[in-house]
Amino acid sequence: MNILYLGSSNPNSTAYHRAQALVRLGHRVVLEDPYQGLAASLNSKLFGKIHFHTGYTFLQKKNAEWLKKILQKNSSKIDAIWVNGGELFGENCMKLLKSYEAPIILYNNDDPTGGRDGNRFATLLKTLPFYDLCAVMRNINVPEYTSKGAKKVIRVTMSYDEAVHSPFEKKKDIPKHLLSEVAFIGTWMRHEKRDEFLLTLIKNGVPLSIWGDRWNKSPFWKQLSAYYRGGALGGRDYVAAIQGAKICIGMLSKGNRDSHTQRSLEIPYIGGVFCAERTDEHAEMYVEGKEAVFWSDADECVDVCKKLLQNDDLRRQIRLNGMKKVRDMKVGNQDICQKILQELDAV
Repeated sequence: MNILYLGSSNPNSTAYHRAQALVRLGHRVVLEDPYQGLAASLNSKLFGKIHFHTGYTFLQKKNAEWLKKILQKNSSKIDAIWVNGGELFGENCMKLLKSYEAPIILYNNDDPTGGRDGNRFATLLKTLPFYDLCAVMRNINVPEYTSKGAKKVIRVTMSYDEAVHSPFEKKKDIPKHLLSEVAFIGTWMRHEKRDEFLLTLIKNGVPLSIWGDRWNKSPFWKQLSAYYRGGALGGRDYVAAIQGAKICIGMLSKGNRDSHTQRSLEIPYIGGVFCAERTDEHAEMYVEGKEAVFWSDADECVDVCKKLLQNDDLRRQIRLNGMKKVRDMKVGNQDICQKILQELDAV
């Protein structure tokens, strides 16, 4: 199948990983990156924020001009168009895509109908009727998309990448500066109280290491800075930090209405011990205490971490069981992409 893929070309982005998974499935994929094409506007310190908070309304003329050039460049037969994200494309852009007379897929692993990001997805929500198939990550998104005119909506889980997230064959190959006792890899987010949670762990003696962006914005930065190991991790460093930790903390975004995240699949696949909030979806994925460990608050997380750090055999067994379970679940990028394309065939 010839697929025009509109999404990020950043090698560390999940959008790029999915595009490469489609290639591994045997499809011809033409990747065009609107975030790169419109970078001057999107990355502006002033106008970037304005565009984000106005649903990219004032960028639509530029978006359409960029898209026209892309369509002219890719004039050969296209069997399907895969839009990853979709927040940049308004009605005129979608009409241009429709001129290809190929089915259009929307994949968005955020929560556009949830409201966490204000008006960021306002333009996207108006264009849902243009898509032939929408893939969402949350059960609640299905009726919400349908109520806004989406023709066909399917729910899929988040996914790991079979190639990018493959574990190191030998632990000795993991760089020493990426080894840790208990690791949290993620971004500081306003209103999510991740900093307060991690501070509770630290105050109770959990040997924590933090990687990720924007932590210096936390009001608790002075207390956290001694445990901060660096910015966002990508590629083999990301894999190494997960595999090199005795325990990996997984957090959800309440504003994004998460009951599981990418980390829920990536950490066990890589070979980390997944230690995350207890949710219905996590309980469906893993047997607690055997394939992953869960907690309901920071105090329980402290107890879980201390217990695991004292028991090498238990950690090893949970790690191995988790690795097997996530592979048995068939939730890699190739699996999810294949499922989406099969649903498109049915449409």
